[in-house]
Amino acid sequence: MAARGLEMKFESYDMLLNACIKKRAFREGQRVHAHMIKTRYLPPVYLRNRLIIFYSKCDRLREARNVLDEMPEKDVVSWTAMISAYSQRGFATEALDLFLEMLRSVTEPNEFTFATVLSSCTGTFGFELGRQIHSLIIKRTLDTHIFVGSSLLDMYAKAGRIHEAREVFESLPERDVVSCTAIISGYAQLGLDAEALELFRRLNLEGMSSNYVTYASVLTALSGLAALDLGKQVHNHVLRCKLPFYVVLQNSLIDMYSKCGNLIYSRRIFDNMSERTVISWNAMLVGYSKHGMGREVVELYKLMRNENKIKPDSVTLLGVLSGCSHGGMENVGLEIFEEMVNGKDEVEPDIEHYGCVVDLLGRAGRVEEAFEFIKKMPFEPTAALWGSLLGACKVHSNIEVGEFVGHRLLEIEPENAGNYVILSNLYASTGRWEDVRMVRDLMLKKAVKKEPGRSWIELDQTLHSFHASDRSHPRREEVFAKMKELSIKFKEAGYVPDLSCVLHDVDEEQKEKILLGHSEKLALTFGLISTSDRAPLRVIKNLRICIDCHNFAKFVSKIYMREVYLRDKNRFHHISMGVCSCGDYW
Repeated sequence: MAARGLEMKFESYDMLLNACIKKRAFREGQRVHAHMIKTRYLPPVYLRNRLIIFYSKCDRLREARNVLDEMPEKDVVSWTAMISAYSQRGFATEALDLFLEMLRSVTEPNEFTFATVLSSCTGTFGFELGRQIHSLIIKRTLDTHIFVGSSLLDMYAKAGRIHEAREVFESLPERDVVSCTAIISGYAQLGLDAEALELFRRLNLEGMSSNYVTYASVLTALSGLAALDLGKQVHNHVLRCKLPFYVVLQNSLIDMYSKCGNLIYSRRIFDNMSERTVISWNAMLVGYSKHGMGREVVELYKLMRNENKIKPDSVTLLGVLSGCSHGGMENVGLEIFEEMVNGKDEVEPDIEHYGCVVDLLGRAGRVEEAFEFIKKMPFEPTAALWGSLLGACKVHSNIEVGEFVGHRLLEIEPENAGNYVILSNLYASTGRWEDVRMVRDLMLKKAVKKEPGRSWIELDQTLHSFHASDRSHPRREEVFAKMKELSIKFKEAGYVPDLSCVLHDVDEEQKEKILLGHSEKLALTFGLISTSDRAPLRVIKNLRICIDCHNFAKFVSKIYMREVYLRDKNRFHHISMGVCSCGDYW
């Protein structure tokens, strides 16, 4: 290049820039650019666009923007390349500002510009601008373009507007794997797992071709539903299709098996990974943590640090501390937290890490110490943190701290029914019946409503859903007949219904009837009448399981010799021979 000097022409510069782009050779590309300037070569728009792309590929956005700003003439590729560079690197504000500048210029955006800028339409301001861009797209009749449509539905899905996303999806004249994956992922990320699964099945029947991202999204939905048999089916399908086992797909498989209660499969996938990211480690650590396997959590964490390939992040430490708490390893957990505070892993502890310490101390019966810890921490205590302490006060019968914490919670979240129940039960345990009535009256006055409980059980790759006192299931008569039989049988074996779990002011007989209608009891009973002897029962609950249902599940396990896996919103309960992995603390 130096030898040819002024003889360098378009073809030579184009060839050199393309090579630099391909290899991300920043210094060499800079020399090509410098040679243009020194020889006073005036590159055409095409070569200037290649310079923008080159600097963007090398993560030198300032230099890329300088090239754009110095262009005497810009075309749609110039603007789109720079907007894309900002969008891909998370500079949403800069991408949107540049798009607005483009609209004020003489250059019209095309379908690729719109598809690119929509990915930056996040947050309240970004979403509102995205809606306006959608209107502009409709005016220019680009809304049916596959790239634009995929970006639109992705924008709506990420904003939680899944109905608008579905409307965009259904209006597309043709769909590709990107648009199909985007809508399935949208449902899964919002926790609409059954809808994501139903859509995947429909699109599969219509001939949709899936890629590894599609399967990762489906596995996320199956994780939420704890649908182990369906998860295994998807895993087998991935193996049969010989899809590349990208890390994101392996991470989804680890998460799915963990949330379905099969940690052996999770660990097998984890151990066989040729490459692991911090998400891989976190998925395995959190899996152990949710199952109360504190020792395994600590051992895996030590392995991560000894390998020293991946640095722990905030989620890693949260999983480790939570695992120590659920596993009854408070001293180890406190030691790890102390290391965090001293900066050993360069992870600054946040409110959630402090919450784990409160839970650690509370589970160990060190309630006063937990209370003092909350007073001294550098954050304003959240409702979740106070709730953890209140639960500890109830288990360890600390009425003094519990009373303060309970009333604090009623101020912070007066709509949470659980706080009223725990506080009234705390009063009841010491015979303070007047205070019990006061709390119950306050609850009625505030018109507090408990979130409806729902439970799911998977049988023969079909998900059966139950809600409290459910009368909609096709086999409801069999379920309720069996439930009455179980109630008598369990009472003879020592089961005593815990009537404190009922919020309603009714007589004891009615309270017992209400308890028998709890969704997890219905799901367990349905499982008993629908599966072979000694087959494991796997139930998922949308809320935290109540004490009475937990006791009921233990009797199911003990009397019928069943392994029972109950997943509630907080953790896993693995019950074998009437003994639960949670140690009756959750």
